[in-house]
Amino acid sequence: MELISLLLSAVVILFLANVFRNQKKYKYANFPPGPKALPLIGNLHLINTMNPQKSFMEIAKTYGTVFSIQLGTQKLVVLCGYDTVKDALINYAEEFSGRPVTAMGARTTQGYGILGANGENWKVMRRFTLSTLRDYGMGKKSIENKITEECECLMQRFRSHGGKPFDNQFIMNAAAANIIMSILLDHRFDYDDPTILKLMRLVNENIKSVGSIMVRLYNSFPSVIGWLPGKHNKIFENHKEMQSFVRDTFTRKEKELDINNQRNLIDTFLAKQQEGKPESELYYHNKNLGVLVSNLFAAGMETTSSTLRWGLLLMMKYPEIQKKVQCEIENIIGSAQPQVEHRKQMPYTDAVIHEIQRFGDIVPGSLPHATTKDITFRGYFLPKGTTVIPLLHSALKDNAYFEKPEEFYPEHFLDSDGKFKKNEAFIPFSLGKRSCAGENLAKMELFLFFTSLLQNFIFQAPPGAELVLNPAPGFTNAPLPHEICAMPRK
Repeated sequence: MELISLLLSAVVILFLANVFRNQKKYKYANFPPGPKALPLIGNLHLINTMNPQKSFMEIAKTYGTVFSIQLGTQKLVVLCGYDTVKDALINYAEEFSGRPVTAMGARTTQGYGILGANGENWKVMRRFTLSTLRDYGMGKKSIENKITEECECLMQRFRSHGGKPFDNQFIMNAAAANIIMSILLDHRFDYDDPTILKLMRLVNENIKSVGSIMVRLYNSFPSVIGWLPGKHNKIFENHKEMQSFVRDTFTRKEKELDINNQRNLIDTFLAKQQEGKPESELYYHNKNLGVLVSNLFAAGMETTSSTLRWGLLLMMKYPEIQKKVQCEIENIIGSAQPQVEHRKQMPYTDAVIHEIQRFGDIVPGSLPHATTKDITFRGYFLPKGTTVIPLLHSALKDNAYFEKPEEFYPEHFLDSDGKFKKNEAFIPFSLGKRSCAGENLAKMELFLFFTSLLQNFIFQAPPGAELVLNPAPGFTNAPLPHEICAMPRK
C-alpha cells in the first residue's frame, strides 16, 4: 500500500507541475480561445479518437478558424479552413516552420532526420533530401522506368489471384516501398521477402499507434506513463528495430562505397561524411542518416500505397467512374504501357486521381507544426514553441472551394468542357516550408500505378461484401481492411 501511495503522490505532483507550466506558458490575453479543459485529460473527452479531425471541425463552429485545445496537458492551436491554413503556411512560412519537441520524439528521433527536425539540422537535411531525390530521378525518366517495371511486378501479383478475393494492403505497401527503396538503396525486394515484410510491419504498427491515447499521455507524463504497458512502448521497440536495420545496411554500404560511383541516397550521404568539411561532422553523421532513411521509407511507402488502395476501393464503389477512366485509357493509351506524358491528354483520369487524394484525405492533420518565434496571427498571440495543427482535412473538405466536399465527385477538378481544372484548396501535400519533399515522385507513382491497374483489371467487390468508406484508426487515413477482386481485362 505504501508503494501505491508513493506512486499516486508522484502522479499528482507531476500532474500539478505540468498544469502549472502550461497555465504559465499560455496565460495570454490574446491566446486563441477554446473549450474549457478538464483536470488531467484536458479536452480529450471532446475528441473522437477514431476521427479527431471531425471533432476539430465541430469545435471550429463555436470558436472560429483559429482555436486552442488541450490534450492531456498539451496545449495545441488548430487552424481550420483553406484560407486560414494558407495564410499561416504561406504568409507566415518561417514563423510556422518548426516542429514541436515532445517526450516521444526525445526517446525516438531525437530531433534528427527531416520530419521531426528543427533549425539548421532540418534545413541541411531538407536541402540534401531535395537535391538527392532530384539526382536519383524524381521527376525524370529514370525513376519513371523503375515505376513502370514495378507496375509489371504488381500486375503479375494481382493476376496470380485469378479474380478471387484478396487483401491488397501488403502488396500495395511493397510496390510503393520498392520505389523509395530504389532511391535509398538502389534495390528492390520481392513482395514476400522477409526484410521488406518486417519493415512494412514496423511502419504500419507505428502509424496505428502514434495517435493513441497512451502516446498522448506519455507526451504529458513521460516519467509516469513510461513505466506502464501500452502502445508507446511498441513505438520504442519498433523504432529500435528499424534503426538496427538501417545501421546494418549503411555499415555494409560504407565498406562498399565508391566515391566516384554513387548509386543511391545512402551512398551520397556517406560520401558527404568523408568530405572533411565542418558540415560533414555537424550534420552528416550516422544518427541523422538512420532517422532520415526511416523518415523517407515510412513517408514514401504509407501515403502512396494508402492513396492507391483508396483508389481501387472507390472504383469498386463507383463502377461507372471506373468505366469512364478505362474508356479514356483505351482512347489515349490503348494497350501500350502508360507513361507520365499521357496525363495531360487524360483530364478525366487526372481529375479522378486528384479526387481520390482529396476524398482519401491521407494525412488529415498534417504533421504538427510549431511556432519558431512569438507571433500575432489573425489577432491572436502565439508564443514561441506553440504546437500548431494546420488541419489539411478542413481545406480538402472546405465547402467554399468544393461543391460536394463529403462526396466522391471527380467533377471538382473538371470544367464545363470536361477539361482538367486546378483547385487551390487541393493541398494533400501541405504548403510552405514543410510541404512534402517527395510530392513530384508521389504524383508520378499515383498516375502510373493507377492507370496500369485500371488498364489491366476491372475491380469488383467480393460477392456479398459491403464497401465501407470510413478510414481505419491511426495517424493516417488508410482504408479499413477489405478484400478486392481484380478481374483481368485482357
